[in-house]
Amino acid sequence: MTKSKKAGATQQYSQHPFLLSTAQVCQELETNVETGLTESNVPALQTKYGENKLDSEGAVQWYTVLLKQISNAMILVLVLAMALSYGVTDYIEGGVITAVIVLNVLIGFYQEFRAEQKMDSLRSLSSPSATVLRDGTTKTIPSGEVVPGDIVTVKPGDTIPADLRLLDAMNLECDEKILTGEAIPVAKEPEQEFSDKEELEVGVGDRINLVYSSSTVTRGRGRGVVVFTGMFTEIGKIADSMQGKKRKPNRSLSRKDGGAIQPVKGIGLRTWDGIGRFLGLTVGTPLQKKLSKLAYVLLFCALILAIIVFGVNQFNVTNEVAIYAISTGIAIIPESLIAVLTITMVVGMTQMRKRKVVIRQLSALEALGGVTNICSDKTGTLTQGQMVTRKAWIPFIGMYSVNKAEEAANPTSGNVTLEQHASLEPMSLSEDIQKKGSNGSPRSKSMSSDESALIEQNEKSFPQTPESSQGDLPAVGDEFEAFLRSTALCNLATIRYDKSKSEWKSIGDPTEVALQVFAHRFNRGKQALEETGWKQRAEYPFDSSVKRMSVVYSQPKADTEIVYTKGAVERVLELCSRVGHGEHEEAMTDQIMEKIYAQMNALADQGLRVLAIASASRKDHVDKNSEIPREEIERDLTLLGLVGLYDPPRLETKDAVNECKTAGIRVHMLTGDHPGTASAIAREVGIIPKNLGALPQELASSLVKTASEFDGLSDADIDKLPSLPLVIARCAPDTKTRMIAALHRRKCFAAMTGDGVNDAPSLQAADVGIAMGLAGSDVAKGASDMVLTDDNFASIVNAIEEGRRMFDNIQKFVLHLLTSNVGEVILLIAGLGFQDSSGFSVFPLSPLQILWINMLTSSFPAFGLGREKAAPDSMKRPPHDNKKGVFTWQIVADMMVYGLLMGICTLLTFVAVVYGAGGGDLGTDCNRAYSESCNVVFQARAAVFAELTWLILVSAWEFKSIRRSMFRLNPETTTHRFPFSVAHDLYENRFLFWAVVLGAVSVFPAVYIPGLNTSVFKHRGIGWEWGLSFGAVFVFVAGMEAWKAVKRRWGLFAKEGVSVEDLFEDGTGEV
Repeated sequence: MTKSKKAGATQQYSQHPFLLSTAQVCQELETNVETGLTESNVPALQTKYGENKLDSEGAVQWYTVLLKQISNAMILVLVLAMALSYGVTDYIEGGVITAVIVLNVLIGFYQEFRAEQKMDSLRSLSSPSATVLRDGTTKTIPSGEVVPGDIVTVKPGDTIPADLRLLDAMNLECDEKILTGEAIPVAKEPEQEFSDKEELEVGVGDRINLVYSSSTVTRGRGRGVVVFTGMFTEIGKIADSMQGKKRKPNRSLSRKDGGAIQPVKGIGLRTWDGIGRFLGLTVGTPLQKKLSKLAYVLLFCALILAIIVFGVNQFNVTNEVAIYAISTGIAIIPESLIAVLTITMVVGMTQMRKRKVVIRQLSALEALGGVTNICSDKTGTLTQGQMVTRKAWIPFIGMYSVNKAEEAANPTSGNVTLEQHASLEPMSLSEDIQKKGSNGSPRSKSMSSDESALIEQNEKSFPQTPESSQGDLPAVGDEFEAFLRSTALCNLATIRYDKSKSEWKSIGDPTEVALQVFAHRFNRGKQALEETGWKQRAEYPFDSSVKRMSVVYSQPKADTEIVYTKGAVERVLELCSRVGHGEHEEAMTDQIMEKIYAQMNALADQGLRVLAIASASRKDHVDKNSEIPREEIERDLTLLGLVGLYDPPRLETKDAVNECKTAGIRVHMLTGDHPGTASAIAREVGIIPKNLGALPQELASSLVKTASEFDGLSDADIDKLPSLPLVIARCAPDTKTRMIAALHRRKCFAAMTGDGVNDAPSLQAADVGIAMGLAGSDVAKGASDMVLTDDNFASIVNAIEEGRRMFDNIQKFVLHLLTSNVGEVILLIAGLGFQDSSGFSVFPLSPLQILWINMLTSSFPAFGLGREKAAPDSMKRPPHDNKKGVFTWQIVADMMVYGLLMGICTLLTFVAVVYGAGGGDLGTDCNRAYSESCNVVFQARAAVFAELTWLILVSAWEFKSIRRSMFRLNPETTTHRFPFSVAHDLYENRFLFWAVVLGAVSVFPAVYIPGLNTSVFKHRGIGWEWGLSFGAVFVFVAGMEAWKAVKRRWGLFAKEGVSVEDLFEDGTGEV
């Protein structure tokens, strides 16, 4: 008996699964090979066996987050302030600062720990996925949800989600070096028996009827049943050795790696890494690292300000001077900045998830708003990925057309007609002149009687659903019989009728499903043919470099084998030496090939994806273990016909493309399809103009190219093109990488989609790599920055809109927090001139007043600004410049202007109270404690405290838009008139609204509560001074509105991003 001693339910069998037959394994797991597990049983199994993951895999460590909070530059300033407060025996202030530090660390720890957990859970959605069979339907789920008994299908590029006992496979090879250390892929054999062996007699690497968790499929395909998950897998047994982190280069302490000085160099670099990690300077996203650097710059500035305070007082550092230095140090630090950023990013990731996008790298979240170009695949992204065979052209016979087929997987939907055409001249595709062939389905003369009888039997059992509308089918002659056999057998898809749900179900690639459905229309499906004796001998899977697939089948009761091939027309025709079948078979000539290409173009111009179908006879026997190269198999083929598949554009694609144009983003289609097909779809969705002839010849010719044309150009030639191609057909993986390089040379910021193994280099080369969640391989997902859970182009546009929203909001709350710091510093530096009778400077704001404002007054509005919805024009303006990042010249200028205005307003209020009504009485020792002589100073501080609080709060409303007036935030609104429109706009973000209102009201208890006011905040209740504080709000708002008006009037900072005109200067932006 084999079982594990690890925690959780045991995963045990009578013998190890590799010793058992597939039937025995499925019996012990109580699973069905044809339909898989039932969804109703899965929750119980997940509860029983737990998640399919390794212990502590990817878990965030609480102590790491806590250490990060303590090492924050903002906290270090407060620690210094606390030490100084205790040093000058101001225990009340020291105690309050201590409480603030503890509270800030705990709140920050709680927020960031929860945020990291949320990020981990969101990232897990893009972790390696598994294609499982449940309730007879294939579905893609995260690998963590796989349970023993699941039937899993694997293909090249997939990461094996768990240990599987193989049920069937074709040319399956897996890279298992993570387990065995061997770099050579291991060929798998499901039928290999070890019944005469003991478990320990066969090593892990020799159990070739198993595939192991975390290994990757390098070739072929397979299907298996899950036997071990999580820590019960082979990789789970060595999980401890797999969870260590890799060191950066040059960190070794061995002299062998770098000479005699390597140990010293290694220690130095490791020490620097540790310091950088502790200070947050070398970990996190670019923005997080930039803000960490900003924090330490501000810490340095705080020390400079403290030195200035000491210098003004001639370095006579008394208790009073030290307390003033504490105030200036605290004033320049935005204590809540990092916490606000973390929460904003978590909210952004959550919003992305709701819009069908999973962010794998936080840097992508920051970068999305700056995307200038999107390079997208066509099939399944711009289109629906639900293909239907519309046309089948058989040489010398004519054109078969499928009409009114509304269900992609239903072979009884629609009807089939035949327009007979005995020549190879291109046929008209207008459906109104199609001619029906003879009714019924007579058997081909070339079929054996046994084969015919079995197909007759299959036909009688063929489900006739209520919506069946095929009617009489055209005749199946020898030529069409050979064509159908090739489409059915050179095919990995399966379709079946689910009687319980009265619907057709399909499994496989949409292209192959369409071909299989077409063959099923004539009862020539793959299963029916294999039941007559056709047996697969070998498979050469589709390869994006050659764009074709081939299989080798042995004929029933015959000694010959047939090669069946399908693929891109150009790549198949180059291998064909003959065309037609039976009595119509002819040698391929240049004239015939030209006519075939003309027929292909006629189909492609209708937006159909065109494939060539071919075959060849072989007398040499081939089996799946043969090492015969595909070049030997795919030669001297005979063309059997062309097939046209229609994949309609998604309904939302055209609007999404138009939205990209409005937002200054150019969309490129990089597809493996024929140029005619690609151009037709590109015109339909608006990527290229409907009439290219209206453009200059040089520009028009550059917009649509084939991969061979594009790759044939040197980099210099590509750079000379008036526009990079908007459509590249017959695209290869290397072409995508060259396209990204060309975009980078034009200073563009590019996003690239991909789904295959070969797409990984281009995904990594792109600024934002986007993998497909449904059709994408695990290798592609691992190389990407984000994953689309619905494979929809519109989701990319949604993600860019969300990225712009988040970028705008980060700018808003950074501006909000730093503006208040600038205002406070200006006030305190100017306050150095307010000296009492003892010659000590009297601060206009006490340290705890500043802490209250920075921690409570500023933080919650900043959180609110982080939750602002996207601006009405967020997708009507060009992308921002990612090189400049958040701190653009506009933000710096705004921060200085608004900070200066805030500082001047509060300074004038302090002067008015002290030197106006107060007669210039600054009292004695008013920085330390309250006395009768400090009445005027304490009242002035209260007025300044209330005013600064209100100015910071109202500035949050002003920062809802950096350029538009607060009184006209949404110029497009027509439902409300002024002033109701203002109230509506301000109340729309309710978190921000109540943060401002409650913050404004909190001033009154802070000013009037006895003890709290005089002992803690060092101010007292006021009367007429409220008028100054209240009036300053109007002055401040007027000043902010005036500065915004100047920016709009004179166009200041209006062109910090990339202009739409520059992006579309070639004239294609108005398509």
